[in-house]
Amino acid sequence: QVQLVESGGGLVQAGGSLRLSCAASGSISSINAMGWYRQAPWKQRELVAAITNGGSTNYEDSVKGRFTISRDNAKNTVYLQMNSLKPEDTAVYYCNADIIRGYPQMKYDYWGQGTQVTVSS
Repeated sequence: QVQLVESGGGLVQAGGSLRLSCAASGSISSINAMGWYRQAPWKQRELVAAITNGGSTNYEDSVKGRFTISRDNAKNTVYLQMNSLKPEDTAVYYCNADIIRGYPQMKYDYWGQGTQVTVSS
């Protein structure tokens, strides 16, 4: 069994900062890419940022220069530092990970339960 547990969401004023964390636990052989997605009301879920196990990153255009994704491979944890937050960043943020596990080893896609980020104007 594998779990992704997120933390760090909350309510913040525009211009403020939040740091999201997502820790993977369970029977894990290795983790490939990890990422953060978000879903605002009445909108489709979108990729915010992703990071490979080698540290390569990519970002959605609207968050470039404001958000930073990082990971601690020893802790199976991914972070999202969000600065200069805007009301349009308000959404439920979901952690995602491509996890290798089992015998024979296979790749599985896991999601966290989501954490609410609300940015007030």
